[in-house]
Amino acid sequence: MAKPQKKEPKKESKEPAKRDIQIVNIVVSTSLEHDIPLEKMAATLSNTEYNPEQFPGLVIRIREPKTSALIFSSGKVVCTGARTLEKVDESLQQIIKSLEKINIKINIKPKINVQNIVASGSVGMDLNLNVLAMKLENTEYEPEQFPGLVYKLPQAKATFLLFSNGKIVCTGTKSEDQVNDAVDKLIENLKKTKAK
Repeated sequence: MAKPQKKEPKKESKEPAKRDIQIVNIVVSTSLEHDIPLEKMAATLSNTEYNPEQFPGLVIRIREPKTSALIFSSGKVVCTGARTLEKVDESLQQIIKSLEKINIKINIKPKINVQNIVASGSVGMDLNLNVLAMKLENTEYEPEQFPGLVYKLPQAKATFLLFSNGKIVCTGTKSEDQVNDAVDKLIENLKKTKAK
């Protein structure tokens, strides 16, 4: 008997916002706590780029999971492109495996510090960016230069790009919970502008 009751909440037609948000990039930093010979790494591994005259870090591209990392001679690493923390771990394991090819043994489990999470998706409603630019605080909107409105939400430590079709990009958060809280706050603020 309980089954039909479970289906009922889906019929809520009062709720126009059908949010759909996915994490598309997690940027993390860590340390391998070991000096890394970047020249040797660049000479040995094919999936690397190293131009010390232009930038002190070596770029390594990992095919699976599809990520990139900056590796510095101090052992500091910045990894980008993963969509989950599990994929971040897999990428770091690939880097550690690559280092074994040049006889560098990393015996620690690198401690991950999330620097930024980028999420994108939709709030499920069309947005009048001209109205939002006037009614919301902390916005930047110059449609001649860029079709999106930049909306900073300081209390959620998040910055949004909003587009008229309801698509959004969220950046600046450091956890999935923060992404969800920021999007909830955004939708709440969007609804307040419609109520005014």
